Amino acid sequence: QVQLVESGGGLVQAGGSLRLSCVVSGRTLRSYAMGWFRQAPGKEREFVAAISWSGGRTDYADSVKGRFTVSRDNAKNTVYLQMNSLNPEDTAIYYCAADDTKMPVTSMQNYDYWGQGTQVTVSS
Repeated sequence: QVQLVESGGGLVQAGGSLRLSCVVSGRTLRSYAMGWFRQAPGKEREFVAAISWSGGRTDYADSVKGRFTVSRDNAKNTVYLQMNSLNPEDTAIYYCAADDTKMPVTSMQNYDYWGQGTQVTVSS
């Protein structure tokens, strides 16, 4: 059974940085493309970033381009989301997800496994 566990969330001031991690267990990370999504209070879950199984291709939402970076270490079965220049609009629960098609996709419907989420709060 595949499990995803996110960590690294917390409270940070506007302009600050956080790095989220997502550890995958139950199957090798190489089997999956990985995505990051977020859901703010009262809003739908939205795409943030995605990375191919090899790390050679990435995709980002326009709202985070130039500020967020997705990466992966398949040897550690871990995916990361480096978030810089955070602003209050980035406040949300952040989820990682695994997609066995191996290429980065933006649609939630493509993803097969999800983590429980980690809270990110950015104060102004």
